[in-house]
Amino acid sequence: MKRINAGDSDPDFIEELDSSSFIGGFRGCYTCGTCTAGCPVHRARKDYDPLRIIRMLVLGLREEILRSDMIWLCSDCYTCQENCPMEVKITDIINHLKNLATRERNIPLGVATQEKLLKDQGKIYLVDDFDNKKRAKVGLPALPAMVEEAKELLKKR
Repeated sequence: MKRINAGDSDPDFIEELDSSSFIGGFRGCYTCGTCTAGCPVHRARKDYDPLRIIRMLVLGLREEILRSDMIWLCSDCYTCQENCPMEVKITDIINHLKNLATRERNIPLGVATQEKLLKDQGKIYLVDDFDNKKRAKVGLPALPAMVEEAKELLKKR
């Protein structure tokens, strides 16, 4: 277990999150472990622990949380949130943390790659003539090779 340096804590971060009506209430967690016990991601990866993320929040470890790959593993299944006896909005909190990390450009390589593809071609997967011929055979309309509207939306980022 890593030792936590008191200087790593960011009290402003704690207050900012705690005062948010969207995700406030994380201090109500009494570490029962229900969130981790029901988490399907934790079953597949023992190093993923929603309770640990909440503990890091309570300690105000802003940089460690926002630079961690752990927040990106949440599958948004809401099992932890639905089963929490203290009604802590864990999934909502993790989604908010993902948004904060994105604003600071702390995103996994896969997400950055998808963003680049969307900016360059307006979609993540290329659609060529072969794909459109297969679609036509089953009565589906052709898809455009480029989606200019999506590119336009992402230009401002």
